[in-house]
Amino acid sequence: METQQIKETIQMISEENLDIRTITMGISLLDCITGDMATTAQHVYAKIVAKAKDLVPVADAISNEYGIPIVNKRIAVTPVALLAGADPAPDFRLLAQALDDAAKAVGVDLIGGYTATVQNGCTPADLALMTSLPEALATTDRVCASVNVGSTRSGLNMDAIKLMGQVVKDVAAIQPENAMKLVIFANAVEDNPFMAGAFWGVSEGDVAINTGVSGPGVVQRAIADQPEATFETICETIKQTAFKVSRMGQFVGKVAAERLHVPFNIVDLSLAPTPAPGDSVAEILETLGLSHVGTPGTTAALALLNDAVKKGGVMAAERVGGLSGAFIPVSEDANMIAAAKAGHITLEKLEAMTAVCSVGLDMVAVPGSTPASTISGMIADEAAIGMINNKTTAVRVIPVPGKGVGDSIEFGGLFGTAPIMPVNTGDASVFINRGGHIPAPIHSFKN
Repeated sequence: METQQIKETIQMISEENLDIRTITMGISLLDCITGDMATTAQHVYAKIVAKAKDLVPVADAISNEYGIPIVNKRIAVTPVALLAGADPAPDFRLLAQALDDAAKAVGVDLIGGYTATVQNGCTPADLALMTSLPEALATTDRVCASVNVGSTRSGLNMDAIKLMGQVVKDVAAIQPENAMKLVIFANAVEDNPFMAGAFWGVSEGDVAINTGVSGPGVVQRAIADQPEATFETICETIKQTAFKVSRMGQFVGKVAAERLHVPFNIVDLSLAPTPAPGDSVAEILETLGLSHVGTPGTTAALALLNDAVKKGGVMAAERVGGLSGAFIPVSEDANMIAAAKAGHITLEKLEAMTAVCSVGLDMVAVPGSTPASTISGMIADEAAIGMINNKTTAVRVIPVPGKGVGDSIEFGGLFGTAPIMPVNTGDASVFINRGGHIPAPIHSFKN
């Protein structure tokens, strides 16, 4: 049986786009705080380089040794807003540059953690970081940013949501591609290995390894082989497939952690698509029997997929964490791109799908003329779904200057093509300008 599983895994890698989507090293920077931003930035650079200097060579060696593709090597760090609280006038440009320089020095693809967690309120450092985002993302190459604006426990910080609507506009106005590196969360998790929203929470250890696995093509092929199967059979098939995929993720993560002499933390079970043929979450839903993603039944099909992946993966890994669900980024999934271009998928349908999967309105391009208050409304809607359903939701929206519905923007590589999607033209400004906090739901009080 073990020999057969090895053969199946080899086939998955060679024919069905199975890979380790990311090995992400989490690094705590709390011991880098000095009270002076320039000195703190120096300590940040030094610690990241010291801890992660062997990450890329070790990952490459494992990939070559076992024949398992490891697509991305990344770093997640402590939310950097926390590093500036003792500085009366923090200059976050210094931290952003230190992160970018360290990422380049060790050769990782991206570094996440240019982050503020403001679900319950904003410190002066949080506000300084949020307002620094347009310049920080424009002057760095590998830094990713996130802001957590709500949670089930705390409710929604509507002042932060209002601000972030304008920040998203300002980021994209400099260069639309910069908005790909900014995620606005509700219920953000502390051990997420996927970018752009990864950061290393304060409850985590000094350093550890997380892995993120992804195999939409493997799941799609398994379902396609059973065209007349019942839902029960389909669920079992997905669970068994997710088990094999997650086993591989744990194996690679533990080997990497051992060679790097750091703890292994979690496997993230998320199905993360790419624009490559046969690597699409939307194609899985269509293989289940939908003419195209967005058809009535899409949300139910996504719920089935997400639940079965979690059930299979949980049994395979010692510790599961991160987001662990299906991603539905519009520009990073070939079949989602096609559906958006054809008008088969709308922002409203994506919002509904958010209730049963990971993340939310992800890699969505909208007209550059979209008002900041409308973007804030989109953020608030997604955050409300997360708050009420006690799950992670997020917005990664790209208002593309000078472009409207029917146009598209080409990002290339893993980021694909984003059709400009129509946005409801209603005015949310009076609602957004009320300010304050939307209280946590009644079911948040569980003590």
